[in-house]
Amino acid sequence: MDMPMTSVFPARARSTLSDMPTLLQALREAAATMLAALATLVCTWIIAPGPGSAVLAVVLTVSLSRSQLDRNVRGRLEAAFVLPLVGLAALGVAMLLRFAPWFGAAAFVAGMFVSIWLRRFGPMARRAGSLIALPFVTLLTVPHVHVTQGGKLPAVLVPIIVALLALFWVAVCHLLVRRMPWRTSAEDAEPAASTPVRQNRSGLQASTRMAVQMAIALAASFVAGYVFFSERWAWIVLTAFVVNSGNRGRLDVVYKSGLRVLGAAVGTVFALMFSLQTGFVGTHSGTLILVAVFLGIWLRPFNYAWWALFITIALALLQGFDGHQPSAILLLRLEEILIGAIIGITAAWLVVPVRSTDVLRLRMAHALAALSEAFDPQVSTRSIARFDDALSQLDQMAPPFRATRLLTRRIHALQPADWIDALHACRTPARGLITQGVAPGEVRRAIGTARKAVKEPETLLPALKYLQGVLQGNAD
Repeated sequence: MDMPMTSVFPARARSTLSDMPTLLQALREAAATMLAALATLVCTWIIAPGPGSAVLAVVLTVSLSRSQLDRNVRGRLEAAFVLPLVGLAALGVAMLLRFAPWFGAAAFVAGMFVSIWLRRFGPMARRAGSLIALPFVTLLTVPHVHVTQGGKLPAVLVPIIVALLALFWVAVCHLLVRRMPWRTSAEDAEPAASTPVRQNRSGLQASTRMAVQMAIALAASFVAGYVFFSERWAWIVLTAFVVNSGNRGRLDVVYKSGLRVLGAAVGTVFALMFSLQTGFVGTHSGTLILVAVFLGIWLRPFNYAWWALFITIALALLQGFDGHQPSAILLLRLEEILIGAIIGITAAWLVVPVRSTDVLRLRMAHALAALSEAFDPQVSTRSIARFDDALSQLDQMAPPFRATRLLTRRIHALQPADWIDALHACRTPARGLITQGVAPGEVRRAIGTARKAVKEPETLLPALKYLQGVLQGNAD
């Protein structure tokens, strides 16, 4: 990655990387996750020594930590009940992938489809879907690593015990971090609620469209992998899964695909250099893998490319080169990653597609609705917290639009990234007015105008800039 982050997202990247509270918060979250991973790894090695159970421990810990299912008692109880059942199902799918690959692929695709489709039924079903997805994702990570025989537990129980250990240590470590006196206010806040889904013209809800896209992408990836790449099918399937997971429209998938390919290419080259020049094996290789995972977790909030880079290094070191010449297998892996990305993009673009600008406008509407509520004099306790949460969701969509703006500014005058920046500029003056307890009528009218402009993209940016000026003028 020769190109620095600030060249891709000039304004936002500089402010993010210079924001020390955000940087420290990400560092503490990464440290908590790695402490949980190490604790789970030690416990797992005692009861079920071997590379398979060790890898399962780290992957499940990282996945559980990112899912934030441990943030409350209810989430922990649900996870403790559902994870063992899902673990058994995933173990069955793993056996099928090993001994009956096509049936295993069908079961895997069905499991991932259900995990996404369940999101339409509310928060509890959404959490259940996240739990279903976790063990299945581990199958993509290291499909050929199995539990070593001779441990203290039967092999069938190892995934269940490891999952419960991972849940326990993730909950403990993150609870300790949140109890520390130097935590930030952002760490105290509950995760922002997901934006409600909306039907498109075909009548399909967003969760259903995402589930269909994921199923088609995974099915095509399994076919391509099994037919053309034999034992290395996992790289194609994993890439297709990554670029389609949590997609927020076609542009988001294209952007993540580019970063995935770029990060994976650089990561694979680094892994190749380590393998050829340093000859890391055993404990040294394991240490390097954990360091790469830590760096990937820490830097992921700032740019997805960092995650792709370091996780690819970890996977390449973990899976090795299967007895082949590293220089020969390198090109094959890059080819498989590129094929997976193309499959993911094709599925997102052609199968019940979702326009990223439509998703962005929906989130803009929710953010402006939250701002309107914060200035509603009829509300007894007015707060900007919901508006902050809505801006956080907008930030998740910002990188692809900012990258597009950088490339097409001279071609297209209408740039959705400008909407995000203009709404962000409203945060500080809005916070000042709400802190003062005032709700000027001029501000409320400007918010109403901006909310109406969401339906007319050409007028949205002027409306947002007018809102920013009104807020700033009243704050001053």
